[in-house]
Amino acid sequence: MSGRMLPLALAGLALALATVPLAGCSVAGPADSAPESVRGAAPGAEQAAARAVRNETPFWVDPGSAAARQVTRWEREGRGDDAKLLRRISEQPLAVWPSGSEEQVGADVRETMRRAGAAGQTAVLVAYNIPNRDCGQHSAGGAADREAYLRWIGAFADNIEGGEALVILEPDAVPHMADGCTPEEIRAERQEMLGEAVLRLKRRPGVRVYLDAGNAAWNHDTGSLARRLGESGMNEADGFALNVSNFQSTRATRAYGHELSRLLGGKHFVVDTSRNGNGPLAGDDATWCNPPGRALGAPPSTRTGDELIDALLWIKRPGDSDGQCRGGPAAGTWWPEYALGLARSAADNDRRADR
Repeated sequence: MSGRMLPLALAGLALALATVPLAGCSVAGPADSAPESVRGAAPGAEQAAARAVRNETPFWVDPGSAAARQVTRWEREGRGDDAKLLRRISEQPLAVWPSGSEEQVGADVRETMRRAGAAGQTAVLVAYNIPNRDCGQHSAGGAADREAYLRWIGAFADNIEGGEALVILEPDAVPHMADGCTPEEIRAERQEMLGEAVLRLKRRPGVRVYLDAGNAAWNHDTGSLARRLGESGMNEADGFALNVSNFQSTRATRAYGHELSRLLGGKHFVVDTSRNGNGPLAGDDATWCNPPGRALGAPPSTRTGDELIDALLWIKRPGDSDGQCRGGPAAGTWWPEYALGLARSAADNDRRADR
C-alpha cells in the first residue's frame, strides 16, 4: 500500500437532513482502552469486510467490532431479525479510539494500522486524552499533565505506519476553551499541546489530521472558536471535525462548517453522521446524552457533494454509551439495545423514504 493518502473524492451524495437547533456540549467517548477486536480477528475477516464496502468508502471496517460480535451472538441466540438490523452498524467503518494508557496506545494504533493495511483501507483514529478532559463530566480523565500527554501523543503518532490514517484530534478540547468551560489558567498550555500534537501527527506519511470544532448547536460565537482553533494548530492541520458524538443534522452542520471554514481561510472539514439521522432531541436539557428516538445517519463516505466536506464519518461508535444517563452504562461502554434502537429507527426512515 502506498504511503499516499487515499484520494478523498468529492462528488455525489447530497447532504439533506432536517435541522433542529439545540444546545449541546459534552462528548462522551469510549472507555480508556481500544476495542477488544483491535487485538485479533479471524484470518481473512479483514479482507471479507473490506470487499463488502470497497465500492462505498475507503475507510476500514472492523470485522471484530462490538457490533459485529453482537450480530454473531444474536444470530446464535435466535434473534435473527435484530442481528440483521445491527448489520447496519457492523458492516460500516467505525473510528477506533485507542487507549489513554501510555503503555497501550502504541500497540492499539499499530494493530489498527496493520489490520486496515491488510484490508487496503484507511484507518480512522481518534486521539482523545488531553489533560482535564471533558471538564470533569461523563468522559473526565485524560493524561496527568503536559509531559504525560506529549509522551502519549508521541507514541500514538510514532505507531501510525504502513498505510493511511485519518485522525480526529481531541474532541471537545478547543470548544471547551471557547465556551469558558476550560479554566483560563490552563488554556495556553492546552493550545500548545494541541499544536504540538498536530505537528507530531503530520510528520507521519499518509496522515490527515482534523482538529475537533464541536457542533452546530454549541459555540455560536464562531469568531471566538475560529481564533482558538487557529491558536491550537489549525494552520498545520488538514481541517476540522464537526458533530463528534452529537446529533445535529447534516444540513445544519454543513452550514455551520461553511461559516467556520470562511473564518479559517477555507479549511475543509469532516462530519460525524453516526447518530444524526433524526437530528437532535427536542425539549430536553441533556440532548447529547443517550437521547431516545435517534437514528443512524448517512453512512461513511468521501462522496459528499460538497467541496469543503472531505468525508462523512462514524466517529462516535453507534451503540457506545454517552454516559450513565437514561439508564446507560459508563461512557464508551457498548450498549446493544441502544445500538438496536439507532438501527431500527434508520430502517424505519428508509421505509418511509421508499413510499
